[in-house]
Amino acid sequence: MKFGLSLFGLSPRYYPDIAAAAEGNGFESAWMPEHLCMPAEIPPTYPYTESGYPPIQPTTPLYDPWVVLSLIAGATNTIRLATNVYVLPLRHPLVTARAVVTLDRVSGGRVILGVGAGWLQEEFEIAGQDFHNRGRRMDEIIGLLRQMWDRDEDVIEHRGQFYDLPAFRFQPKPVQKPTIPIEVGGASKAALRRAGRLGDGWVAIGADDYATLASLIEQVQAHRKEADRSGLPFEISGGPAATLDDVRRTADLGVTRVIVGPRIDPSGPPATLDMKQFVDFTARYADEVITRI
Repeated sequence: MKFGLSLFGLSPRYYPDIAAAAEGNGFESAWMPEHLCMPAEIPPTYPYTESGYPPIQPTTPLYDPWVVLSLIAGATNTIRLATNVYVLPLRHPLVTARAVVTLDRVSGGRVILGVGAGWLQEEFEIAGQDFHNRGRRMDEIIGLLRQMWDRDEDVIEHRGQFYDLPAFRFQPKPVQKPTIPIEVGGASKAALRRAGRLGDGWVAIGADDYATLASLIEQVQAHRKEADRSGLPFEISGGPAATLDDVRRTADLGVTRVIVGPRIDPSGPPATLDMKQFVDFTARYADEVITRI
């Protein structure tokens, strides 16, 4: 079992110290959420709460994950640097490929690209991107990213449904071998299919109980089998993980990584957001869970 720390709710200037503490306490990875922008009013269309409202507000500060994770890379040695999740179809694939491979190089090969199709239609409209074909574009982008990062691909030419790229070169290639892992987040039918057929892992967003988690894992694994990918390395990240018993039960279901963090209300006043709470959490969780697994 691997342990990831969710970084959310504080100014990013604190994250390098928090990640260093997490690394020292046995955490394998640090995970950052991501949005490009927020509409002035967020509609109740978030798929993972009963109310339809997400755990952020239009005024919640948003940061570029690749900049912040680069800061963390300079303050740590082994902890992996991940997004949970990066809204992949909001950007041109060349922009994403360049940012991610840069972090991979400066970190010595520690990047995990956690991706999602996005749920906020207004965000796509503000960015000038089509919301309704985002899933099909995402499938094409994943293949194109792998092509650009492939060491055997010197001159690249791509003629796809959404992206038409004449011959070009993409250097440097990633440090990681065989390449940078792409883990797909989400619990919709399309996300589960995409994770199984195209992903190097699945990030279990929206699976907060064992029965739901078990059902979603079964669906992902079925898609992997259909795509003849069952023999390839694959991570399953998420699920209940507050206690040692939680972690053992999620491991029995096939989870390979849990992602945890202190209970912080990101919509509350700044005084409620405390770096010490994060650091203390990593030490307490290490004592109560990590060292006992």
